[in-house]
Amino acid sequence: MDINNLKEQIKPFFWVEHSNSFSVCLDAGGYKDEIFNTRADEGFEGNGYDWASLANVFIEEKRPDLGENIRFDPEAGMFCAYSSNGEQLKEFILDFKKACEDEDVIKDLFSRAELD
Repeated sequence: MDINNLKEQIKPFFWVEHSNSFSVCLDAGGYKDEIFNTRADEGFEGNGYDWASLANVFIEEKRPDLGENIRFDPEAGMFCAYSSNGEQLKEFILDFKKACEDEDVIKDLFSRAELD
């Protein structure tokens, strides 16, 4: 897949290439806030840690084949997933973004996310 096409498909996530690894990140806040607001009373804010928790459930349930090669490094203001395997990270973000765009799927996954 052409990298520019990938970048367009995964927005508002963004792709970063490093010398020996790859990252996909999201500035927390704004995208899918309505999902996180459903559990605000539990402490979810839609920050980077909350996104990592959601992404963990996604990996465990939908793409366990990627679990060994995808890692998360969230911060309060940013979600970040990284891997030395660019192809697997591309698979992850394309599938995760598709899940995020399906309201029923993302709500179901988020129902099992744990507050970090």
